[in-house]
Amino acid sequence: MRIGVPKEIKNHEYRVGLIPSSVRELVAHGHEVLVETHAGYGIGLDDEHYVAAGARIAPTADEVFATADMIVKVKEPQPVEIARLRKGQILFTYLHLAPDEPQTRGLMKSGCIAIAYETVTDAHGRLPLLAPMSEVAGRMSIQAGAHCLEKAQGGNGTLLGGVPGVAVGSVVILGGGVVGTNAARMAMGLEARVTVLDRSLHRLYELDMQFGPTLNTIYSTRDAIEEYVLTADLVIGAVLVPGAAAPKLVTREMVSRMKRGSVLVDVAIDQGGCFETSRPTTHAEPTYIVDDVVHYCVANMPGGVARTSTFALNNATLPFTLALADKGWRQALADDHHLMAGLNVHEGRVTYKAVAEAHGLDYTPVQEALKL
Repeated sequence: MRIGVPKEIKNHEYRVGLIPSSVRELVAHGHEVLVETHAGYGIGLDDEHYVAAGARIAPTADEVFATADMIVKVKEPQPVEIARLRKGQILFTYLHLAPDEPQTRGLMKSGCIAIAYETVTDAHGRLPLLAPMSEVAGRMSIQAGAHCLEKAQGGNGTLLGGVPGVAVGSVVILGGGVVGTNAARMAMGLEARVTVLDRSLHRLYELDMQFGPTLNTIYSTRDAIEEYVLTADLVIGAVLVPGAAAPKLVTREMVSRMKRGSVLVDVAIDQGGCFETSRPTTHAEPTYIVDDVVHYCVANMPGGVARTSTFALNNATLPFTLALADKGWRQALADDHHLMAGLNVHEGRVTYKAVAEAHGLDYTPVQEALKL
């Protein structure tokens, strides 16, 4: 199979779909890899590294898209990239289609086979291709939030860890999954006062056993969210409904009553965000202020630490990329129902129920689409 790796073009996105060691594995399996020139330059991966691994360098994205059987990316295709996709071509990347109807319709129109990293599952019901970036985003959310709390950034001037004789900052984390756990770990490392809210008693028990009495765990209700959000210095939105739009847990009215200069970091923004006042931002302009509350809603947060993120992501995606290339997408999906869960769009039809429901589109079960 011919695998194409275009350079990412989203704002301040320096990650790359394949690193040289992944290219070497694919080439060893008999596949051809075509990498757009300077695709990895931003994270210290030069064209020479890819050539040494066995890749061929393409001068333009047009050539990559025109000749590849499978496109391996990191972020969702931008409109100019969607226009380059063709019927039957495999697209393997993050998609986040539930809050993005234009992209969904664009992929449908292209006729491609779109497999989303974020809905591939594992034997434990987890999301193994989302987890590495959730770990990164969770850890970054605290350092981003701590920076936003500085007065020069619009924050209330609180140092999360305080100093002797001065109260520490209050961090509230909505969601105790991978993002929330990593955010809690970082916030407690800074010696902040940390509360995690979640609706799973089992998950709260696990967090309590993991972190002990230094972490406050609270069952999530509307009353609890309101109580803790209104007194927080920093709120992390870490909720996830796989493949679906994030629920709006913090209302506009709640935001209007939050402490002046408090900070919201919406890690769920890729799925539409969990604060009513959230809208996607970029690394170039990461924040805005609503009712004196600083909002950090960068949609590709892990791109800020692109080298770490790229290597972590490749560790998780490589086995699936190899399966798709070795077996062909149809057989690979038939052999692995966890990978099959990643199929979101197939030759004009939406094959992920939550995406179809989000946009009022017809839903075609994967088994029906593949005639299994």
